[in-house]
Parts: sequence; structure tokens; C-alpha cells
Amino acid sequence: MSCGASMVMAGTVAMWPTRSGWPPAGALAAGAAILALLAVAAPAAEIDPVRVIDSLGAMADFAGHLLVAPDWSYLPDLATKMLETLAMAFLATVIAAVLSLPLGILAARNATPHVAISHLTRQLLSVMRALPELMWALVFVSAVGLGPLPGVMALAFVATGFLGKFFAETIEAVDTGPVEGVAAHGAGWLQVRRYAILPQVAPDFIGIVLYILDHNLRAATVLGLVGAGGIGYDMVMSMRLFQYDRIGLIALAIYVAVTVLDRASDQLRRRVI
Repeated sequence: MSCGASMVMAGTVAMWPTRSGWPPAGALAAGAAILALLAVAAPAAEIDPVRVIDSLGAMADFAGHLLVAPDWSYLPDLATKMLETLAMAFLATVIAAVLSLPLGILAARNATPHVAISHLTRQLLSVMRALPELMWALVFVSAVGLGPLPGVMALAFVATGFLGKFFAETIEAVDTGPVEGVAAHGAGWLQVRRYAILPQVAPDFIGIVLYILDHNLRAATVLGLVGAGGIGYDMVMSMRLFQYDRIGLIALAIYVAVTVLDRASDQLRRRVI
């Protein structure tokens, strides 16, 4: 046996299993801590297996009500609302992508002009994503009124917080070699970020933007609850009025939209990578 192989085996034996055959003390302590947290969290979240099992009948009964003839006369209104939802998600994602680029650069510790700017920008991004889209939609509805506009504003606001955070973390993980090489040729602050940092993070950033677009489409479907446009209002009202012939169509339309967007995102991501 070679010396390298002996060292690898020795290291493996030292970590797992131990000489006594038991897991390491650190692994046991971590497992015990996780079990303790689960034991505390389960009652707080009202996790009751018996209650879940008893509810299966009610869920099956609700699903059975959906097996009715669809209300085909609702299709024109459904198409209009779905197009509105798609437009909201797309516009919000584009706005968030544009805004998060400079914020991500300012938040990244290896790209910001000063460490204080990085801390302030990260705090701003934390505030932007602290509350869900529905809460910000309430704020913007009270400010600009009902309609798709407050929905776009809410989606873009929260998405900017997430995109800026992801973008900053991606920048901080870039290879420093190209950055030092471009800087050694006398490039300025903006040129280093344009030619050494952005090309490295572009594939990851595009992938994150496509994920946020997928998320925004789902989030936009519920903003109608507070009058912020989209299919959400029709979905909730159909459930309250027990209009199962419309609920099925709405659920199918959302599923088709999400699936088509997911396939298109995969194709675009492959091309970029």
C-alpha cells in the first residue's frame, strides 16, 4: 500500500467510524440538538400526525368536487387575468434584475468601494426581503391604488432584495486571478468589474434571475387577494363561492404557465452555460 493511500485510510478511520465504533462526539451532539429542536418545534407548529391522517378524507372530498365540467365561458376572462399575471411577473423580474446589479456590486465585500457601503447595502437588501410580497402589496395598494401596478412594485421590491443578496455572494466567490490580471494592466474600478467580475458571474446571475421569474409568477397569482392584479382574486372568490368549475381551470392555467416557463428557463440556462 502506498504512503498516500495509507494517509487517506488513516484520515477516514480517524473521522468515521471512531476506534470505539461509535460516531464522533460532535456528530452525536449535533444529532441530539436537531432532535431536541424538532421536539420543541413540532408542538409549536401544531404538528399532529393523527390530525393529518384524519384530514385525508376531507382533502379527497375536496379533490372530488374538482372533477366537474369546466366553465368554458370563463376562458376569455381567465386568459386576460393570466396574461396580466405573466406581465406582472416579467416586468417585476426585469426591474429587479436592473436594480440588483449595482446593489449587488456595492454589497459584495470584494467589489464595493468601501466596507461601510457594503454593510449599508446589505442592510437595505435585508429590509427589502424581510416582508413577503403580499405585505408590500398592501403598502403599495394604499399608496398608488388598486390594479397591477402595486403588484409589480411589490414583486420587484422583494425580488431586488433577493437578487442583490445572491449577486453579492456570487461576486464574492469569483476567481481573483482575472481580477488581478485586469487591474495589473491599469484598468479602472469600473473596468475591473466590467471585464473581470461580470463575465464570471453572468451565468450564475442569469440562472438566479430565471429562478426569481419562476418565483414571481407564483407570487403574482396571490397578489389579487389585496387588489394588486393578477388571477389571485378570481381564484379566491371561486373557492369562496364553491365555483369548482372555475377552480379547476385556474389551477390548470397556472400549472401550464409555470411548466412552460420552467422549460423555457432550462433551455435558456443551457445555452448560456
